This record gives sequence, structure tokens and C-alpha cells, in this order.
Amino acid sequence: MRVDDFDFELPEALIALRPARPRSSARMLVSRPGGGGETGGGIEDRRVSDLASILRPGDLLVFNDTRVIPARLFGERRRESADGPGVAKVEATLIAREGDAAWRALARPGKRLRVGDRLYFGADGALGAELTEKAEGGEVRLVFDRGGPALDTAIAEAGVMPLPPYIAQRRAADAADRDDYQTVFASKLGAVAAPTASLHFDAPLLAALEAAGVRSTRLTLHVGAGTFLPVKSDTLDGHKMHSEWGEVPEAAAEAVLETRAAGGRVIPVGTTALRLVETAGREDRFLEPWAGDTDIFIRPGHRFRIADGLMTNFHLPRSTLMMLVAGLVGMDRMRAIYAHAVAERYRFYSYGDSSLLFP
Repeated sequence: MRVDDFDFELPEALIALRPARPRSSARMLVSRPGGGGETGGGIEDRRVSDLASILRPGDLLVFNDTRVIPARLFGERRRESADGPGVAKVEATLIAREGDAAWRALARPGKRLRVGDRLYFGADGALGAELTEKAEGGEVRLVFDRGGPALDTAIAEAGVMPLPPYIAQRRAADAADRDDYQTVFASKLGAVAAPTASLHFDAPLLAALEAAGVRSTRLTLHVGAGTFLPVKSDTLDGHKMHSEWGEVPEAAAEAVLETRAAGGRVIPVGTTALRLVETAGREDRFLEPWAGDTDIFIRPGHRFRIADGLMTNFHLPRSTLMMLVAGLVGMDRMRAIYAHAVAERYRFYSYGDSSLLFP
């Protein structure tokens, strides 16, 4: 199967630069099989706030409780030379923690940096780091001058939210993004991108779901910058999937098993939650506690072990996330869903509208 099969034209005006307010007022496309054939029927235009009346009592929503760190750091490189100290502006986006005080990062301008450079971040340069490794594509390893919670605090003070490229290219992150780009139940620090399907949930919607008998549980997958990387190969078989760390706690595994035993549906909220339960799920549809790195690539032909549906935003053309959607609903229905979303002017990507998809 070719990556070109997942291309489509998206008007730039449909790319959302701010979220809906309130969160649950976002539009939601609901797609079920049948109604008008596999290629399209069964599409409804609803609101996220309608979710409690759409789902059934006993259904289970699976949330990702990862917390986004303000991973984009601006500062200076200070280097001594024969002509005196040299100072250059630098930018680093943290992408993966590698110990108490070390982070893998994407640095700019990467070509001007070298191993041994000292970098200073924040308005007053209070957060220091040494560049200890350098790889292709601007990737570096930074060892900071502090570790553990002290480093977390310093990054929170010095950093800004790492908005996706398609937003960051059009506007700078600001104070509103500190709340907007974080779910209301974010708790486990470590993501450098938000689990955006969950951004639509707020306290009134969660209360309405509970009152309607819809259960929820939480797991953790720390979303990495790889979620925005383009697929560079011509075919799906040629693509190497990025890896992310996740954990299915015992409580989440038990909730899934109880739901399935009672005849309810398991509906991950977001592709990250779906990727994690499908990683941990067994062939007999049994889910057990699990932790580790996952590079699962869900695409057409995948046999779903745990998920009975998916709530997700609208994704980039040619992306692995579109391939995941096609794996759940089929190629023809995926194309029909996206054609409908464009025609009806749904808002796309991280701050955009939502969809509720059933296989």
C-alpha cells in the first residue's frame, strides 16, 4: 500500500489555531458502518457535548493522562574563542528524557552547535546545559546543570508549550496555550505533544458522562515529537514507526476486562490511548498491566484486540494517524469521512474538531 493513498487537499482556513470554547462545544463527526453503504452512510454531525447521549451505559472511555511539558526552550550558546566569548541565539525542543538530568532534543541552528558547547536557557540564562552528543537532523543530547524535580521546575519556568508545527508556523505560543494544550486530567509529566482528542473534555462533560453510566479509566503514553514526523517512504512497509513510552496500570486493565465481560464497548480517546491498549492487548482480547516502549504501527489489515471504537481529531494528510483510522474503519469509509469533514468545514488538527468512529 502506498503513502499516496492517504493524501487529500485541505484548505488552510480549516486548520484550527485556537480550540473551541468551551472545550466540549467542538463539533464531532460520528461515523458508523452501514446506512448508506460501506463508503459513507451513517455519518452524523454532532457536538462533543452530545457524547453522553450517543454512548451507551456501560461503555468505557480510555483516557491518556500524560502531561505536556513546556518543552520549547530559547536561549544562548556561549563559547570562548581566541577573539573572546562568542554568543549565538539557540532554540531546543525537548523530545525524550534520558535520565535524571539529560534530555534528547532538537536544536536550532544545529549546524552551528558542537559537542562541549554550553547552552543557557530562560530570560536570565539561569538554566544551563552542556551539549554532549550530536546526531543528524539537529538532534542533540543535553545534560542540564540540575536533575529530577528541580529540572522539571526549571523547564516549567523557562519553557513554552511545544505547539505543533502547523500552528507554530502561523503564531507564537502564548499564556493561553499553557491551559489550552493540556487536558483537564493531565497528571503524569513527560509528553512533548498533547493527546489532543482528550482536549475536548471538561468538567461538565465528564459529569454528564458519569451520570449517563459511561465509565472511564486512564493510562499513560508520553506523546513524543515523532507524532508530527512525516512519512518519508513511498510505501507503508518502508516506514519505521517512532517509539514512545507507555503504561497500562492494573486499574485500567481491570476496567477494560469488566467492561468487556458486561457487554460494554471499549473506546480509546485518541490514537495514543488506542496504540497503547493494542500494544498491551493479547490475541484472546485480554488486557493486562503493561509498561514499556511501543512502536506499534496500526494500519489497514490490523486485527484490533481491545478497541471497539475511537474518538479522535482530524489528521494530517499522508500521516500514520490517517493510516490508523483507515485500519479501524476501512479505506473507503476513511475517504468518505474526510471528504465530508472538508465539505462541512470541520476544523482540523490539534485544536480542531473531533470524530467518533466505530469499525
